[in-house]
Amino acid sequence: MRNECVICDTYNRRTVTRMAITLEEANRIIQGALAQAAELNIQVSAAVCDAGGRLVALSRMDNAIWASAYGSQGKAVASAAFGRPSGELTERADQPTPRGIAAAEGGHMIMGQGAVPIIRNGVIEGACGVGGGTSQQDEDCAKSGVSKL
Repeated sequence: MRNECVICDTYNRRTVTRMAITLEEANRIIQGALAQAAELNIQVSAAVCDAGGRLVALSRMDNAIWASAYGSQGKAVASAAFGRPSGELTERADQPTPRGIAAAEGGHMIMGQGAVPIIRNGVIEGACGVGGGTSQQDEDCAKSGVSKL
């Protein structure tokens, strides 16, 4: 059963129904990301967060560095917050607005390559972040995971 949230957008005078990522869906995404990592012969952590940046699921492969768990979550939070791959945020990370948003969020956001948003029916439902490989490997694993949804 899908979790549903109704949001009233008074500015655009519309109501949007947002579906929340379920644990089963998050685990499917993570398994896809980890399978890609295994193909690349790298050890990573993969995280899925909801549209509000809250963790839904996290998995750390055997022998993945411990910091990869934090990296995967931070990149997923940034991707969900801005609705775009986290690597696209890198150049603007030091500008006042993104820096202020990251500070207001609590400093958990990492605006570096390695996460992609989960978008269904034009609505951002969350993001998948990966840490432990190169930046490009992390993003490739995240894309592979989201493609399993």
